[in-house]
Amino acid sequence: MLKIQLLGSSVLREESTDIEESEFDSSLKELIEKMFKTMKKAKGVGLAAPQIGINKRLFVTAAPGDENRVFINPKIISYSIQTSTMEEGCLSIPGIWCDVVRPQKVVVSAYDTDGKEFTLKASGYLARVIQHEYDHLNGKVFIDYGDEETKKKALKKFAKWQNSKYVLLSSVL
Repeated sequence: MLKIQLLGSSVLREESTDIEESEFDSSLKELIEKMFKTMKKAKGVGLAAPQIGINKRLFVTAAPGDENRVFINPKIISYSIQTSTMEEGCLSIPGIWCDVVRPQKVVVSAYDTDGKEFTLKASGYLARVIQHEYDHLNGKVFIDYGDEETKKKALKKFAKWQNSKYVLLSSVL
């Protein structure tokens, strides 16, 4: 199992870099397999490379009712105007849940493990998972969508969970 980075790790706040064509090899496929195993063991529905300390544009999803999906160098092409609010959590911020407003539908283009480009229209829960993981590639976490009070409450709760001091975590905002 790969080690999941927790809030406070600098890699979670960095913009990820593209995976180069030369990197589409057996080691990338092995990494993706390990990401799926780690995500499932942690009972997640998505996992982005920054969450395991790798600053690359890659994430995997296994939303309920959907197949396992791999997104390499994804780009969200369009978002719907219609939004919905749903409670979200994150493997990198265990025990914290906040309401997040997101578009209900997205269109995303990405590459699969063989380097073939695809486009996917996603709606509902899968669209939410894609947006959540996509945010990780851009150095953003779900609590960033909350107001200052929501962020403070989440950070205090996370600090308590982690037996750390709030002062150390407040620098990640």
